[in-house]
Amino acid sequence: MRGSSRASLAQAKDRLSEVLAGDADPGRLGEELFAVTGLLDAETALRRTLADPARPARFRTGLAREVFGGRISAVAMDLVSALASGRWSEPADMADAAEQLAALSVVETAERAGSLDELEDELFRFGRVVNAQPELRIALSQPFFPAGRKRELLQALLGGKVTGPTMRLVTQAAVQPRGRTLDASLEEFARLAAERRERLVAEVHVAIALDAEQRRRLAAALAAMYGHDVQLNIVLDPQVIGGISVQISGEIIDGSTASRLAELRRKLAA
Repeated sequence: MRGSSRASLAQAKDRLSEVLAGDADPGRLGEELFAVTGLLDAETALRRTLADPARPARFRTGLAREVFGGRISAVAMDLVSALASGRWSEPADMADAAEQLAALSVVETAERAGSLDELEDELFRFGRVVNAQPELRIALSQPFFPAGRKRELLQALLGGKVTGPTMRLVTQAAVQPRGRTLDASLEEFARLAAERRERLVAEVHVAIALDAEQRRRLAAALAAMYGHDVQLNIVLDPQVIGGISVQISGEIIDGSTASRLAELRRKLAA
């Protein structure tokens, strides 16, 4: 997002934080906001009208209450009204914002259960499984494959093996892809999970598995470089240059950034 959309999203997230600090049920809130996202995606005219900067904010929030009032909780309605009153560079940005609020609500359920680490790890690992199995990726990404069949397939694959929040987000990624590939949706949800804790995600390709102490030192070194805590997603890759390659915050640290790579190697060997 850019410009006014970014500012409106930040305001909506601040409002979500206030709501979650109260007694709102984050699981229910996530379900309601995902439903709102689906309707905004399906109803182009509604999305355009709610995001039309030429219309007064009072009109847009009033329309939102006419459409969603009585169908969602008062807490969810408050957040939808906040979205409708915002200024958006593109109408699609408002639907994207609704999805982010929904995902962050589900992430909050993991935070309260003390399973946020598991959520991040499970999303990453399932994304790797999907990428390694083209038939599975096609089945879960195919828009014409019935939603019920996708849910059954995911239940067979993951039922009892992952946390509830992970299952909810994986199911959302498969059933409502919103024009993205499945792995792209999983990456987006993992990014939001990391954002909830204000930390970055680093995908680390290594030729040889790192032990716990090496992982700790690498995470500390990256945190010092980027000024945030870092979640490591480790991928064994014997073809990686120099034994380690790190993708973080849009940057790839490998042989093309020799000084940073050398610094990380020193940290690991310390």
